[in-house]
Amino acid sequence: MTNLTYDDIFKELVKSAYDGNLKEGIQQLKEKGGSEVEEYIHYATGGGDPERVVFKVKNCVHDCGYADANGDCQVSCLMEAIERDEQGNVVINGGSCTDCGECVSVCQHECLVDKKEFIPLVEVLKDRKVPVFAIIAPAFIGQFGEDVTPGKMRAALKRLGFYGMVEVALFADILTFKEALEFDAHVNKEGDFVLTSMCCPMWVSMVKKVYTKLAPHITPSVSPMVACGRGIKKLHPDAKVVFIGPCIAKKAEAKEPDVRDAVDVVITFKELQQIFEAVGINPAEMEEDEKEHSSTGGRIYARTGGVSKAVSDTLKRIRPDKPIQIKAVQAHGVKECRQMLQDALAGKIVANFYEGMGCKGGCVGGPHVLIDPAKGTELVNNYGEEANSLTPADNKYVLALLKSLGFDEIDDLFDEEKAKIFSRSFYEKGENGAIVQ
Repeated sequence: MTNLTYDDIFKELVKSAYDGNLKEGIQQLKEKGGSEVEEYIHYATGGGDPERVVFKVKNCVHDCGYADANGDCQVSCLMEAIERDEQGNVVINGGSCTDCGECVSVCQHECLVDKKEFIPLVEVLKDRKVPVFAIIAPAFIGQFGEDVTPGKMRAALKRLGFYGMVEVALFADILTFKEALEFDAHVNKEGDFVLTSMCCPMWVSMVKKVYTKLAPHITPSVSPMVACGRGIKKLHPDAKVVFIGPCIAKKAEAKEPDVRDAVDVVITFKELQQIFEAVGINPAEMEEDEKEHSSTGGRIYARTGGVSKAVSDTLKRIRPDKPIQIKAVQAHGVKECRQMLQDALAGKIVANFYEGMGCKGGCVGGPHVLIDPAKGTELVNNYGEEANSLTPADNKYVLALLKSLGFDEIDDLFDEEKAKIFSRSFYEKGENGAIVQ
């Protein structure tokens, strides 16, 4: 077997797909790598259980150096879904696994992989009969080079076959309104608090599956990814939507039953870079295609504290007389998030707005980012400062988009029927008021 990595295989398959000879490309890879690469090919082309994201492709008995566990993957697993059999091989407990991808990001031996969803989309992109929109996470700025502007990225994605690119930050702006209204409604005295449901699927999983008693405090908003996907499909019913971001866990979020209508395919920054390399596209060399409409608030969602600042600034703008303004606390990284939630569960309430991000630094520290998280934070902050409006309340593009989606007033986002597009339920109550999982 040659030293073909999973990434190598994916890149070669992307090139073959765009060249129109995918079957031949698969056969050549099998001849190069033998039977051992067949599992990689299967998942690199979108195979496997359609409801799952993370798969074990070969046995692993490696001790990755931790004294308190058998390996990195076990340490990283939020839900303790990784076990060892009698021979010491890694076993994924499907009943506990949330497909967050943390184990994949730390696996040093390519025994665990996440499914690649792009290859089946290539023919649709080449055919161009169906409009396919790329929606890109706020953390994208600077990931593909500091000279790659949003306009150049849009042009590069169109070259791949996408109909257009929408910055998810624009819909983060809309959800900032919604979160501010939720806070206004539910925090009215000392001791009241909310947990933001925005952005991070790992944070949401912690609340839903581990710290369930806190679930009634989580705000009923979808993530900006879901909001953007649903918004596009409301305006373009025949469209397909592809989310591009730094996070493997978004692949799992997109498959959750109550939001799976929003996004058809998820690819990561790392995968997109590999796709560009495979087909010979250099975003830095593209011409500008500028259409930037998001505010500062939406753009800084990518880093720890960004959601809190955006919602706080917006609340001050739309509810300046509210006696209790936002007092926020943030945690980033699984360990910090767990501790913050444990403290809240124990009644140690130190804030009224809790924000959690599963990755250090926020989305800029995601497993598939391309640049150092500190640099990513700096570039995100700079991009936020370049926006023409601080909050969505001052952004004419956001207000116009809301009207096109059927929201005549900002307060319509608190209308249960109208706001279904941007809402989800994180728990159910039984007859006795208990949370039903």
